[in-house]
Amino acid sequence: MEERFFTVKEATLNNNCPECYNNTGLHLTFKQKFIETKLYKSITNETSQEIECKVCNTIIYPARWTDDIDRVYNYHQRAFIPKKASTKLKQLAWLIIGISIVVAAGIITALVLWQ
Repeated sequence: MEERFFTVKEATLNNNCPECYNNTGLHLTFKQKFIETKLYKSITNETSQEIECKVCNTIIYPARWTDDIDRVYNYHQRAFIPKKASTKLKQLAWLIIGISIVVAAGIITALVLWQ
């Protein structure tokens, strides 16, 4: 089972980085969890957010956020709309379901005809 996050929304922030004090390098990324197995693909409701400075290549954790970064983050958080949770069955799953239905129908038919 492969679990990974894919980017749903990315925004550039004009705030100063708490590490290098550059005001053009902060990027806010919203990601959503994607699960893929042999039987299905699924987008979950689980999301994650990350602020990274592209200049100094540092992830800015919430403990280091200034009030300005916190305000801009809250603004983008309210505007963020995640993709709907969904599950899509793969061909192997449909094959297993189809074979199960055929076997169940055969057993029921055999039981009805035997009596």
